[in-house]
Amino acid sequence: MIALRQLTFARAARPLVVDANLQIHPGWKVGLVGANGCGKSSLFALLAGELHAEAGDCELPSSWQIARVTQDTPALPNPALEFVLDGDQELRLVEQALAAAEQAGDGEAIGRLHARYGDIEGYSAKARAAEVLHGLGFTDADFSRPVADFSGGWRVRLNLARALSCRADLLLLDEPTNHLDLDAVLWLEQWLKNTPATLLLISHDRDFLDAVVGRIMAIDQQKLTLTTGGYSDYERAKAARLATQQSAYEAQQREIAHLTRFVERFKAKATKARQAQSRVKMLERMEIVAAAHVDSPFHFSFRQPDTLPDPLLVIENAAAGYVDRKILERISLTLRPGCRIGLLGRNGAGKSTLVKLLAGGLAQQGGERKEAKALNIGYFAQHQLEQLRPDESPLQHLQRLEPLTPEQELRDYLGGFDFRGDMATRAVEPFSGGEKSRLALALLIRTKPNLLLLDEPTNHLDLEMREALTFALQDFEGGMVVVSHDRHLLRTCADELLLVADGQAVEFDGDLDDYARWLAGQRAADKTAEPDILNDKSERLQQRADAKASRQALIAQRRPLLKEIEQLDQKIARWHEDKATLEAQFADPDFYVTVDRIKSEEMHKQAAQLAERIEVAELRWLEAHEQLDALPLPD
Repeated sequence: MIALRQLTFARAARPLVVDANLQIHPGWKVGLVGANGCGKSSLFALLAGELHAEAGDCELPSSWQIARVTQDTPALPNPALEFVLDGDQELRLVEQALAAAEQAGDGEAIGRLHARYGDIEGYSAKARAAEVLHGLGFTDADFSRPVADFSGGWRVRLNLARALSCRADLLLLDEPTNHLDLDAVLWLEQWLKNTPATLLLISHDRDFLDAVVGRIMAIDQQKLTLTTGGYSDYERAKAARLATQQSAYEAQQREIAHLTRFVERFKAKATKARQAQSRVKMLERMEIVAAAHVDSPFHFSFRQPDTLPDPLLVIENAAAGYVDRKILERISLTLRPGCRIGLLGRNGAGKSTLVKLLAGGLAQQGGERKEAKALNIGYFAQHQLEQLRPDESPLQHLQRLEPLTPEQELRDYLGGFDFRGDMATRAVEPFSGGEKSRLALALLIRTKPNLLLLDEPTNHLDLEMREALTFALQDFEGGMVVVSHDRHLLRTCADELLLVADGQAVEFDGDLDDYARWLAGQRAADKTAEPDILNDKSERLQQRADAKASRQALIAQRRPLLKEIEQLDQKIARWHEDKATLEAQFADPDFYVTVDRIKSEEMHKQAAQLAERIEVAELRWLEAHEQLDALPLPD
């Protein structure tokens, strides 16, 4: 298990957690929550041995294998499937040792290594890696593509696949749902629920946390606490605790006020001086209860659009695609003020393509497009962060949009997105992904759109910012189309669901739970309709490898017996020769005349010992032959 005892750790001399005491048992699935910068990633670094504690102990079994998702993936030439398999270090070491043993012709090592390869499920490793890659949205054709060919978001998925495939005892996942679509999130959710590994999970997706974890570990005000249940349970318990704390604070403040008034009123009176002094000591001994404080740093809303024409946008019998293939056809949509549409569909079905079509960023192939004259589209794309200027500050980005607006008004607006003080004037380049996403949203909202097109707007956003965005979207008066893997946002903000499948977008008759069941049915149908070629090949390879391992194991078992029989043959032959020489001397009449009695007795004793050795060796020779005959001959 993991045991934290009086643990204190810090970053850049700033304490993050102080005097933490808790235990995490094998197989537990724990969600790690807390405000940005509170120390969640630092705790992961501590568990991985990359950060040292300031005080106390952090203990975990030395034999545990730890898997983490690395942040960067170099542009490697390695095929994607091999890159994922490289995450299992023991698998690769056994494969290397096996290749060396086969080249050296070491049958005993080959048999032993094949046995170990089977123990670590090496024969099915490619099939398992392929299953993970499929679940995360990769196709069979992607398996042989070099890592360098994939974009940044897909490389993040490769890193995640690598961590999931390496048979870890402890899995440390930091925001694994970033860069995933809803299909992949639902698959990952099920995979994590089924894994036997101990899991520590940082996530800003409350539905994902509720579905996967059974405990929440929270970092709040330098304290580390562990509670049972999912995130919703933790949130309810926290609200109750804060309410109790606030009540205790208010009661204590009333008592302090009462005691203070008594002291001030009677400290000058001789008859009351002792009582006043007693109350002063009571005040000094009192352990002050802090006021409960739960407040999001984000306060914003969508600005009222200048106009709300109805309809905003009409698409009739449209098609869209790229040079090499058509993706969508027969698309007809009417977007009006107040419409809230969530797009569902499998990876690659065309959700982002449809959003680009609506935004006018993709040429429409056929059909009609009718835009209202006052249409003002606010389009948040997955690559939106790339549009930011790294050398400019948030304030400069806004000033380019509104050069005549007073600076203080722009600063106040940025403060609603937690860009306060120096943050408003600091260059964007070193900002985290979450900070850049917040700025991109702030810039989009400032344009007062009347039609919002949002493609994964919650990537990198923490729970507080997601909640603030959810409330803002609920109050938005314009039309909205959203693609998101955040089910909480879809449930609370989308009134209508469209399913993008088979090149079309049709109304989905059901909710997100129904969609999860539909998706499971589609995956089951895929497995039935298309046999898994990689699994079939893996099974054939495994059968061949098993046969080879069995043959090598038989050879390894027969070799010592054959060697022993050969040695026994040589010894028995030599001992028979020595015994025959002695017996020939004993048969000569002159032997007893020329050899004294003592020497004669020694030679007779030697002959008896040889006869005994021969008898024992011949018995062992027979046993060895019986053992050898009991073993089947290798093919």
